[in-house]
Amino acid sequence: MRRLRTFIRDIGLAVAGLLAFGAGAAMAQAAAPHTLLGVDCNAPPLWHCPDTDCPSAQVTQQGPTVEMKTRRPFFLDCPKDYHPGEKVNVVLSLHGAGSYGNWQRNYFPAMDVKDKYRLVIVTPDSPTRVWSAADDEYLHNLVDLVVGTVGKENVDHFILAGHSQGGLTSNRIICTDYFKDKVDVRISLSGGRIGPTTPAGRGFGAGTTPVYKTGEKQGPPPPPRAFPPPPPGPPGGACDYSFIFSNGEYESIPAATSPLADKFGCGAREQLPDIIDPKPGYVWDSSRQDPGTDGWGHYPKSGRALVYEFPHCKDGRVVADFVKLQKGHTEGYEPNVTEAIIALAVKAKGGKIAKGSWTPPPPPPPPRGLFG
Repeated sequence: MRRLRTFIRDIGLAVAGLLAFGAGAAMAQAAAPHTLLGVDCNAPPLWHCPDTDCPSAQVTQQGPTVEMKTRRPFFLDCPKDYHPGEKVNVVLSLHGAGSYGNWQRNYFPAMDVKDKYRLVIVTPDSPTRVWSAADDEYLHNLVDLVVGTVGKENVDHFILAGHSQGGLTSNRIICTDYFKDKVDVRISLSGGRIGPTTPAGRGFGAGTTPVYKTGEKQGPPPPPRAFPPPPPGPPGGACDYSFIFSNGEYESIPAATSPLADKFGCGAREQLPDIIDPKPGYVWDSSRQDPGTDGWGHYPKSGRALVYEFPHCKDGRVVADFVKLQKGHTEGYEPNVTEAIIALAVKAKGGKIAKGSWTPPPPPPPPRGLFG
């Protein structure tokens, strides 16, 4: 009998210890400082390109975080010393056709200014490398997950950015039932301007197959690629948002007019001081450099960007154009022009998610103890 009582006592102590350990581990995980959805916001951004010669094995990464409903990966970058309840700006950044999430992160490296502007950046991937309506549920789930975790009342701005076909995709989805009451600012990175442009005629179209793959000289560059016609309805769609357009001088030149500027009662377009970037961007299209074309893009290099803004837009809207001189479609964005675009975005009217009727799903519960 004594042995039985001793055995039961020892089992009880062991179970109590395990319970305490499990509860302690759960509390430690729940209270882990400066994390968001398991990402350490104080750690250096994962798979960040070096200043030169970013390897292809790095830019083709699709992200270490998983959206559990679709089981698809994505990148999540968050500001240093992030804490629950603080105000943040959420950026959903879409890659172009044929590209990858990590190429997009380094092409428009908003992660470099995430701490200064309190950015939570979501960079997803399309498994076909081309966005279509089949990806919309995944994008909805990502926004639900991230905004539901930080709290919609803590989102100052929700920014939808996209490069090339990612920019065209943002134009397609921005006024859909899901996104129309969420997006404060759209950033189009060579993804189609709302309003007229003048084609540069500098070989935009990705060149031809590189010589090292064909053994033959390339022919003349293909004609400029025509963007698909805009969707029916008012320019920019039947919803309101600020719009920042940017591309290379060798793609097209934006006109001095804008239907969105007219819509928001903005003043005549003004040229702001140029942006000088001694440091080049991180990425380029290495598969089209034998030779490259001006319109499609060459290797990254330092640069100068022209900035135009339509001032005094009503209701705090921002409408602006950036033109990167002597650049095409694929040279990565330099640090100063990247920051200028983000700074202008967070200056615009925000709070659409926080003030709207949209209610995101609750965040997942914290980890529980061993027997909990």
